[in-house]
Amino acid sequence: MSGAGGTAAAQLLIRASGDIPVDTPRVPGREAARHELSKPMYHENDPNLLQRALDHLWKWIGDLLSSASGAAPGGPAGLVLLVLIVLALVAALWWRLGTPQRGFSPADALFRDGPRSAAEHRTAAEAHAAAGRWNQAVQERMRAIVRSLEERALLDPRPGRTADEAAAEAARPLPAHATRLLAAARQFDDVTYGGRTADQQAYLTVLALDLELGSTKPQLTGALQGAAG
Repeated sequence: MSGAGGTAAAQLLIRASGDIPVDTPRVPGREAARHELSKPMYHENDPNLLQRALDHLWKWIGDLLSSASGAAPGGPAGLVLLVLIVLALVAALWWRLGTPQRGFSPADALFRDGPRSAAEHRTAAEAHAAAGRWNQAVQERMRAIVRSLEERALLDPRPGRTADEAAAEAARPLPAHATRLLAAARQFDDVTYGGRTADQQAYLTVLALDLELGSTKPQLTGALQGAAG
């Protein structure tokens, strides 16, 4: 090849090689892209950890509801109906059982203000009833019942006794009144610990029980006969 022709060919080759793109290897290129995208400038608007957790939670709930609606009869409408039924059952149980009761503590004892006679409790009950304070009237009348049974030696005087315990123990010498004693104790618990509200009829029921017990002859056996004697 002549000198002039060789020089021109060399220039063409150099120009052609300059137009060929650089081929970056795949793995180093991926690492370079990852490094570039890790810069803070690309993540200024990313959700924080709490937002990401909430997003995952809502997605999980959405998937769960979608699965439930697919399995429930009637699809989404059937699922809504089932949820309403469950809520109605929970509300009914809450209304029937009242506020969940705490575990027993000394404050749950039937008598809190020291020893008082049955007559004193009856006087207090009548005063509350006259003022329309039915919760307190029920409480004092139940205390009068238990104190009266202690004064008659049908119950051993025991500090810390609850209304339920007193009713269960009194049912032994007074079996004909066992159901009503337990009902009165439950009424006492409802208004004292369960957040329920008594009315006049509730008080009159406990009052009638108190009056009947006063004229009822107990069935004495064993130790009770000795105590009563």
